[in-house]
Amino acid sequence: MTTPNLSIEELKKRACETIDKRKKEIIDLAKQVLANPEAGFREFKTAQLVAQKFQELGIQHQGGLAVTGLKGRIPGGAGSGPTVAVIGELDSLVVTEHPHADPVTGAAHACGHHCQIGMMLGATMGLLTPEVISQLSGQIVPFAVPAEEFIEVEQRLEMRDQGKVEFLGGKQELIRLGEFDDIDIAMMCHTASDMGERKFAMGGTSNGHVVKFVRYTGVGAHAGSLPHRGVNALNAASFAIQAINSLRETHKADDTVRIHGIMTRGGAAVSAVPSDVRLEWRVRSATPNAVVENSIAVDRCFRAGALAVGAKVNITTIPGYLPMRHDTKLQDIFRRIAVDLVGESATLVMPARRNRGGSTDMGDLSHIMPSCHPYTDGAVGPGHSSEYVITDYESAVINPAKIMAMVVIDLLADGAKQAKEVKSNHRPLLTKNAYVKFQREQAEVAEFDGAA
Repeated sequence: MTTPNLSIEELKKRACETIDKRKKEIIDLAKQVLANPEAGFREFKTAQLVAQKFQELGIQHQGGLAVTGLKGRIPGGAGSGPTVAVIGELDSLVVTEHPHADPVTGAAHACGHHCQIGMMLGATMGLLTPEVISQLSGQIVPFAVPAEEFIEVEQRLEMRDQGKVEFLGGKQELIRLGEFDDIDIAMMCHTASDMGERKFAMGGTSNGHVVKFVRYTGVGAHAGSLPHRGVNALNAASFAIQAINSLRETHKADDTVRIHGIMTRGGAAVSAVPSDVRLEWRVRSATPNAVVENSIAVDRCFRAGALAVGAKVNITTIPGYLPMRHDTKLQDIFRRIAVDLVGESATLVMPARRNRGGSTDMGDLSHIMPSCHPYTDGAVGPGHSSEYVITDYESAVINPAKIMAMVVIDLLADGAKQAKEVKSNHRPLLTKNAYVKFQREQAEVAEFDGAA
């Protein structure tokens, strides 16, 4: 006796019932990731947890992608169709004063990625409900990806030198490796703490960026008796930072320029003239052209610092992320489902040009395929700070798990009619090969001798 086909609304109901039944398990998974934070390309415990859960769920998967990534594959029971990826990010930040920071590494989930792993697995559980998956066409790819936070650049450059990676962001590297070649549509959700009375938000965009790793080389000397024999690399860096700050009046408001960085080495001992000073800098802007223009200006400042004191400077420019582009049809499906779940007044759609100022490698993916990257509430405190914590796991994990599961059902039910429409209507800005070529063209190492 065959089971009669259920309506799309009934399929959504069944998926959400499964998520509700496994709510505690799903939230506990997110909290387990929270308790074991790991920075990018080092998420081995987190990857092992995801692999274990994939195995328990009977999901065929590959591991070790871009070092720690995991890619599952779930065929729908109703025949062929497009492939939809549900993405969760594995990595943490490094915020040593965070209440959940690792006492040894300082790693901490001060951006809510632990919730992404929970919601990705929760959505997958809902979609694996037998009467649901049997009526979906195409394939679902639950994808745990590494290294979205572009930090610890010097360590990642060492990994590149060792041939472990080429691109230093997780989705960037997975695109290069071809792991998105067989995916047609991609989605994920991110927690947010600045949503007021709203429960779910979508739309807007993000900044593109490039990353700078800068090394000033001077001449060491006794800082008390022989400072005139030295060349102070710290002074060179200080001049450069002040020069960068003086650029602010040249930034256009529409370009949402954010230029910021840290000093990772400022010398070896206070009694010696600093001869080795290193900076990790970020140049963000709203468009790729503005990123290039501001990158050139910042390089002038780095060279000016070297020229001022006669130091040498090595500037490594590392290709960063592209601005986010939300597929409008996919976003509309998200909006309708969010309204049904949390209500019209609790759902926000931001204008396409609304730029939150940050950057994400989901932007890179959105230039290649239809993508959506909405936000869910449940957090408090400024992102990337010691105060950013999840206070409402229902909103931060369970709601987005349900929403993403229902979006996948809308896409892949009824012969995957809506997924086929999203795919056929989308006009990518870049092919995979063009993307890889573009990113490689951004990479550059420049040297300047201020004493020459």
